[in-house]
Amino acid sequence: MSLELVKNALKHKEKIRTEFKEARNRLPSNLFETVCAFLNREGGSILLGVDDNGEVTGIEPYAVKQMCADISSLSNNPTKLEPTFLLSPNEVEIKDKKVIHIQVPASSQVHKCNGVVFDRSSDGDFRVTSPERIAEIYNRKRTHFTEGTIYSQVTSADFKPGLLTKARQLIASNNSFHPWLRLSDREFFTTSGLFKRDFNTGEEGFSLAAVLLFGEDEVIKSILPPYKIDALVRKNDVNRYDDRLIVETNLIDAYDLLMEFVEKHLPDKFFLENDKRVSLRTRIFREVIANMLVHREYTNAHAASFIIYADRVEVQNANNPNGSGPISVRNFVPFPKNPVISKFFVQLGRVEELGSGIININKYLKEYAPGSKPEFIEGNIFKTIIPTGIKISKTVSIQTKLTAQIISPDSISRAISEAINEGINEGIIEGISERIRKRLSLMVSFLFRNPNLKTSDFIKEFQLSPRTIKGNLEVLKKLGVIIYKGSAKAGYYELRADFLNKLGAEVK
Repeated sequence: MSLELVKNALKHKEKIRTEFKEARNRLPSNLFETVCAFLNREGGSILLGVDDNGEVTGIEPYAVKQMCADISSLSNNPTKLEPTFLLSPNEVEIKDKKVIHIQVPASSQVHKCNGVVFDRSSDGDFRVTSPERIAEIYNRKRTHFTEGTIYSQVTSADFKPGLLTKARQLIASNNSFHPWLRLSDREFFTTSGLFKRDFNTGEEGFSLAAVLLFGEDEVIKSILPPYKIDALVRKNDVNRYDDRLIVETNLIDAYDLLMEFVEKHLPDKFFLENDKRVSLRTRIFREVIANMLVHREYTNAHAASFIIYADRVEVQNANNPNGSGPISVRNFVPFPKNPVISKFFVQLGRVEELGSGIININKYLKEYAPGSKPEFIEGNIFKTIIPTGIKISKTVSIQTKLTAQIISPDSISRAISEAINEGINEGIIEGISERIRKRLSLMVSFLFRNPNLKTSDFIKEFQLSPRTIKGNLEVLKKLGVIIYKGSAKAGYYELRADFLNKLGAEVK
């Protein structure tokens, strides 16, 4: 993912949000002065192994791993950077040379490097020593990054029980050697920026970011009464809804609930990436949902919405804009709206890095809905539109209605058994073994969850030979369970409407 960001940075040359530093086998002595300046201003990209003119000079391959480890370690060391801000550098290869990319977001806190505040201008990094200038930085961040608002009366007793353990487990599954895992609870909250002290006023306590990530539902609603996420399905009833989920809980659980909603209502396509099967639906919508959660302006009363239409998904959320109008991979500049929450989601493994969302969505949508392009529109209300490439038919319409009912695997198995028995009695097919009956039921369940599948989708899912899968599909066609639509190359399978009607009657 860093490769695309690095290419963009090299095009822009050095300026307020881009810094190049030559480095062969050790970190530049002034690296963390630049890190501190970026954190205190607008964030940006630091490229090690690139000279001032943007020419890639490279890093000695043997030194890259140690240099990346040193960056992560020093960024988590309060004697070097205070407050700490854990960085995750990435190794990138450009023109057969090694480059280290450090993505530094703007921070909602004021940072010091070796006890000194640094700020950033188009001319580079500079020290800030006067109390008045330091106060200006505090005030700018306080008004822009509302996630950093301190609530001194909030305590850990106001957090949802078990949620910190869940967060630690997610971090461990993403990185078993993560430095936060060795910290006490208090150190964990302080190091992650969720418990902070305002060095301008002396006030300390948990921030709004901490409440949003860990707070009990009633605590969140007490602090942010308008807070909610309205998830709707409007495939058949576009004026009202076919299904609805109102989310009014912490951001960690909200992510899981919204992903479950997506899995319930959107088909999936499996895709081979580096010889590994991945879910395109997950790859796309984990980015969409994470971006909606981490970049929302939570003090704005506008409720976030996630709406699944017949042919697209539209997402809207309140925004603290850093520009206006459509943005794309070519013209966007990564800028965090809630840097602490964004950084926390990176540690959870739910996003890769700042700016990865738009790049990943564009990458995987080409496979999920060929010929479609996502839309991202910056403004006071940020709008995301994801085409799904779904073709609507009478069959899909019936299937959409059935998803609101409880369709269990047992219900499908009974319906398949009935179809098989009828087929045998009428001489359409010969006797079928129990093993094949079970497989046919699983294939129908797979098609029920994921409409419009191709033969290759079944082959990937069940890991069987094309001959076996094609034979099973022919049996289902003869039984009147499925139908093939379209051309030989571009066609797909659907469950027949009359079979779905029988299935609906079976569960009523």
